[in-house]
Parts: sequence; structure tokens; C-alpha cells
Amino acid sequence: MIKEFKYDLQGKELKITIGKVAEQANGACLVQMEDTVLLVTATASDMPREGVDFFPLSCDFEEKLYSVGKIPGGFIKREGRPSEKAVLISRLIDRPLRPLFPEDYRNDVQVIASALSYDNENSIEMLAMIGSSISLSISDIPFMGPTAAVVVAYVDGKYIINPNSEQQSKSKLNLTVAGTKESIMMIESGSNILSEDEIIDGILFAHEEIKSICDFISEIQNEVGLEKVDYEKPNYNQNIVKEIEDFSYDKLNTILRDSNKVTREENQKYFEDTTLEHFLEIYPDDEETIRYAIEKITKYLVRRMIAVEKIRPDGRKLDEIRKLSAEVGVLPRTHGSGLFTRGQTQVLSLTTLGAPSEVQTLDGLTEDEKRYMHQYNFPPYSVGDTKPLRSPGRREIGHGALAERALLPVIPEESDFPYTIRVVSEVLSSNGSSSQASVCGSTLSLLDAGVPLKDSVAGIAMGLIQDENTKDYTILTDIQGLEDHLGDMDFKVAGTKDGITAIQMDIKIDGVSKEILTEALDRAKSARLQILDVMNNCIDKPRENISKYAPRIFSFNINPDKIREIIGPGGKVINKIIDETGVKIDTYDDGRVVVTSDNQENGEKALQMIEDIVKEVEVGETYLGKVTKIMNFGAFVEVLNGKEGLVHISQISNERVNKVEDVLKVGDEILVKVTEIDKQGRINLSRKALLNEKNFNNK
Repeated sequence: MIKEFKYDLQGKELKITIGKVAEQANGACLVQMEDTVLLVTATASDMPREGVDFFPLSCDFEEKLYSVGKIPGGFIKREGRPSEKAVLISRLIDRPLRPLFPEDYRNDVQVIASALSYDNENSIEMLAMIGSSISLSISDIPFMGPTAAVVVAYVDGKYIINPNSEQQSKSKLNLTVAGTKESIMMIESGSNILSEDEIIDGILFAHEEIKSICDFISEIQNEVGLEKVDYEKPNYNQNIVKEIEDFSYDKLNTILRDSNKVTREENQKYFEDTTLEHFLEIYPDDEETIRYAIEKITKYLVRRMIAVEKIRPDGRKLDEIRKLSAEVGVLPRTHGSGLFTRGQTQVLSLTTLGAPSEVQTLDGLTEDEKRYMHQYNFPPYSVGDTKPLRSPGRREIGHGALAERALLPVIPEESDFPYTIRVVSEVLSSNGSSSQASVCGSTLSLLDAGVPLKDSVAGIAMGLIQDENTKDYTILTDIQGLEDHLGDMDFKVAGTKDGITAIQMDIKIDGVSKEILTEALDRAKSARLQILDVMNNCIDKPRENISKYAPRIFSFNINPDKIREIIGPGGKVINKIIDETGVKIDTYDDGRVVVTSDNQENGEKALQMIEDIVKEVEVGETYLGKVTKIMNFGAFVEVLNGKEGLVHISQISNERVNKVEDVLKVGDEILVKVTEIDKQGRINLSRKALLNEKNFNNK
């Protein structure tokens, strides 16, 4: 039976259709707002895969180009790899859902959101996240939702839910919040240097709408939802668990307090391997229980150390940042380089400056361009591991996008700095929060490259340990890998000294409160200012000159009508300039011309050639021209690039000329004077006039 449900989302109708399509999925719905329509499905396997000791959830967003009336490019003519935006939306779907499945659930679960129709106005990520919650909630999959999500803009001091494209273009905030009716689960934000209070108010504004949408989803679930199935739970022998905990307590407690990640992990692995081997000899059929017990006691010891003793594994105070260092100019041939180190996390960021034409074209459901690009690489050696090198995964793409959002508000306008900018952050060593280290390293690198940033940006990651029963909590500044792995929150905050530019929050519990968010943001600000002090001591303003290895850009404006003269028929004129000088030339409809050259000399030569093209020929002016064509009535002479005039046979010499070829030939360079430009724009030239002037002057 087909059921339809409607919800008024800030004046726009959100329509949910159940039972019309995809009936073999565990849960499915059509989500529609105006002309944007998504199909969202949730499917689970009947049984866990053998040997799986984690929850295998996969969330995918599919960009179907037919949704915007486009045929895919290339030879195959079908959708290929997901775009960067599709990957980021897939991550947004995943993050608020994952904590709301039972800890011991091991069945494969797959959520797929497919864009069937897209109007370029409504937030497709918001609809995908709402649809995923509905599909899971009405299914028999043991999902402990519902969740909901909204996108918030901030325009003229007002918060707007589900902004249209015009509102978003004017907004100081691009905030996506997901949560349950009780608490906030996930935050993703880019902002134009907003205060902590403005961010908090935006989050709480979003949560009010989230509560209402969750009630709406609960109504749908109550009417059409299936009964949640029982699932096969791991059966751990609690006697063995207790025995292993007693055996491990003192030894693990000592190992986990080693401040050096490398030695701690080596000792921890050795202990886990030997403990597993020891107990397998006693209980050969209980390997799963033994592994579970080791993980359980490890998690208990770390969390107790932090929450009760207020001691962190590396001995730091709760609000203490690890040792910091910053360095610039570390590589001789790159356009800019910055090396940022925080404890055992180290990132090398490299800046490359390019021509305006080297912008990144984003070809997905929407077409756009990126002038500033940040890319993040996480090689296996950064964590002492070995694995095949692949193309960037979702984590790398997500971290790169986060750092890009953090720096974007301080990137200079194209009119002030016309370069295309690419920053690549190479993680050389990782022990937590490498994404925020890449923010810091990128600021250093950009300043070293001479990019006139509006301000410096730094980032920090905050953590949380919360008691499941009492809800007492401990907030950690600058979390390291172990605290991230065994803690309850990863809250990344980046910004300048004046405000926040980017936030990303993920949690492993069933939500966080306003109190936790406020305290975490306050502590993050304090940490950010400390980091900025270290960075500013290294470099606090852009280099006065860009690298000698960076291209030189010459930008100027001309009459827009002259652009076609620079290009010439079939690109003949512009290609001639490029061939002769080796430069890149970008022209714009508003009359802007940008010349990019590897050296000053070639750039200036190209500039002169362009100026000659757009320069108007004036009556009475003298030019050094080149003979281009001989006719029986005279010679055509090019006086400026592409501009020709006629020297009539009577104007060649003071003496009678019977044949033009007797005096001139093609390729000759001669001085000529402009005597007339007729109503049709034809240019008449005289060599004779200059000869007469010369004779007169000689007298």
C-alpha cells in the first residue's frame, strides 16, 4: 500500500512516499521537496559475515546526471567514480547514523541515496540524511533513531533553514547539523569568521527544527514501520572475560601510560599477542571472547585514567596542547612550504601557484569551479604501516575538504591575487588530529608562498569522555590517536584569532548537550590562540615577493569589445602571441586580460603585443610597420598587430614610382604616417610625408 506523508519545512513542503518503489529493500522512501526527488533505501544482510568483529555499515550517495538533464561525458557515457561532493554527502549520511546501532550488531547494512531529480535549489544532502533516517526507522533493522538533519545559513543576522541558492550565496555560514530529538549527533560547518556564540546559536536553532522533524519521522514509523528483528548477538563467556581482565589489569595499566605512541603501541601489541596466545592454549574455541576482553579492559583503563584520575596517556593536563613547532621554506623549488608539528603528528603542506585557467572544474549535478584547492594525503608510513598506495579514500577527501573550508574565508579575492592556488598536505606522522595540523601547515605554506591571506588560521581537535550512566563528562584538548579511538567525540575546530571558519564534529554516543558544545568551543578557542602564537612567531605575514619559480601574472582591463581582436579569427592572433612568447593568456567577457608567464621578460613581451593590438591607430601618428602585401596600386603595411593600412603608390616616394616592387618588397620594415582613417575604418598611410618632413628638417 502506498502512503504519503507531508511536513512543512519552513514554508516548503517535504513529501515522503512509502511503498511505491524498491519494495525488496528492508526500508525505502521517496523524498521530495519541490523539484528535487531522492530515492533512499536501507538494506541489511540476514546474517553477519563469518569472522566480522565490527559493524559493517556503508552509506552511498549517487549522483544520477539524468536528474539534471545531463548526459555523462567521456566514451562510456555513464556515471563513473563518485565526485568529491558525492563522497562528502555519503560521509554526512553515515556519521549521525553509525552511533545509533547496537554495539554488538554485526550484519551488513547498506544505505543508498540516489538523486532522481534535482532543481539546484533545495539541499540535497539534507534530504538524503532525512531519507536515510526514515528508511532505517521504518525497516526491521535495529536502528535506534530517528535522526534528522537540516542545513542552516546566516544572512543579515538571521538564521535560515534550508536556504535557497541566493540566500546561501549571501550567507556567512554553511552549517549542517544532524541529531535526535534529545541531542546533537553531528556538525559540519564552514563560516566566515563567526564567534563561538554565533555558532552555538546556529546549532541550537537547527536542533529545534530537528526535534520537529524527528517527531514527524516517528509518526511515519508508528504507522508503517516494521517490527525490529532480533539479531545474533556475540556470546561472550563472562568467566573468561573476568579472568583476562584480572590477568591484564596491572600490565596494561603500565603500558597505556607511555607517552610515546610508537613504544606504547609496540608494547601494547606485544602484550595483546602474547595474551591471546596464552589464553588460546587454555580456551582454544574462544578466540572472539579473548579479543573482546582485551579490548574491553583497554578501553576501561584509558577512560578511567582520564575521567577519574584526570591523567592522560601521555601525562598531559586535560587542556594542555602537545609540543608545537612551525617552520617555513623547507623545500627550495616549491612555491611555498610549511612544516607543522604537534607532538607526534606532523604535516608538510606545499603551495603551488598557477594561472587562472588552471582552476578545478567540478562536473557533477552542479557545475562550478574552484580557484583554491586543498588536498590531503595520508600515506601508510605516517602510522608505521604498509599497504598498497591507492587513490584518495573518503577519509582523505573529507579531511581535505575540511581544511579547504577552514582556509577559504581568508583566501584573497581574485582581483587582488589572480592566481589559482593548490595546497597539498602530506601527513608525515600521525597521532591524532592530522586534519587540523594540515590547516596549520597550510597557513604557513600559503604565507611562505606570498599569498596575502586576510589572517592566519589554526585548528585543534577536542575530545570527550562521558560516563554512560551518570553523564559526567571530561573534555580533552588536542586529542591524540588513543583518546580518539577510545573516546566519545572528535570535535575539530578551526579559525582565526577573531572567530571560527570550520567545524566538524563526530560522536560515538547518543548525542551531546549544549553545555558540552559550549565548553568544548571555549577551550578550542584558547588552544587555537596558543597555536597561532607559535605560527606567528614563525611567519606572521606573507612574503613580500612570490618564489622566483612561481609564474608571473600580469592582469589588466580593456574595452570588452576588444577581446575578439586579441583572440582573432579562429584564435589566430592569440595563438601567435602564445607561440612567440610561451605565455598563457586568459580573457574574460568583462574585458579582463590575464597573462601568465614563467619569466618577466616573456610576460612583458606578450603584454606589449596585446597592447599593440588593442591600441587605436591615430591620425598623424608615426609607426614602424611591416609590408605584408604588394599590389599594383600600392602596399599594405601592418602598423600594429593585426591592423593594416594602405600606402598608395603615390605616397611611397617623392619621386615617381612606376612599380611598387621597385621600392618595396614584402617583409620590409618602413616608417609610415597615418594620414586618414575613413568612415569605414580604412587606414591610409604615407611614407612620402615622412620623407618630406625629414628633408624639411634637414634644411
